[in-house]
Amino acid sequence: MHAHFFIRLSIYFKNIIGGGIIIRGSQKMPQKRGDEDILNEGIRSREVMVITDDGEKLGVIPTSQALDMAFTKNLDLVLVAPTAKPPVAKFMDYNKYKYEQQRKQREAKKHQKIVSLKELRLSPKIDTHDFETKLRNGRKFLEKGDKLKISIRFRGREMAYTNQGREVMMDFAKRCEDIADVESKPKQDGRSMFMTLTPKKDK
Repeated sequence: MHAHFFIRLSIYFKNIIGGGIIIRGSQKMPQKRGDEDILNEGIRSREVMVITDDGEKLGVIPTSQALDMAFTKNLDLVLVAPTAKPPVAKFMDYNKYKYEQQRKQREAKKHQKIVSLKELRLSPKIDTHDFETKLRNGRKFLEKGDKLKISIRFRGREMAYTNQGREVMMDFAKRCEDIADVESKPKQDGRSMFMTLTPKKDK
């Protein structure tokens, strides 16, 4: 009878080990792919500097002992500074930690401001009405937080008016100086001239 009992017990433990299941304490925590090297039994270092879930430093102790302590608290042992010597590990609920990290990332994305680059085209001999219209549109873009690229294309004999084109651009920039800064001053490239305005940071 005793022999039969021990044979059944041996098969039971063989199945557990063969199935890759390790039961420690009262809880088996799920692991995600990519977490193995920093989490629980995946920690390869023989000893770690331990910080409790309350922030208390327990000092350097054997990893196996730290694991026992973590599972006793129903928590995971997680490397928070794997490259330190010795590595630093902390008691925590890893699933809860990962969830909080993902939630923070989602919140950060919601508050991220997407900056677009808008473009307006002027001419070296632009009339007052057209200039005012372009100025109103440009200010709307800047007030929304978009960058603004101002361009002038010099056609044919207009190449003789590059200085005038530069003056038009600088006048535009001056009329926007309350809400924008000049990121790049007028620069000529062949028959084209460009200038970039960016919204003031406090706007």
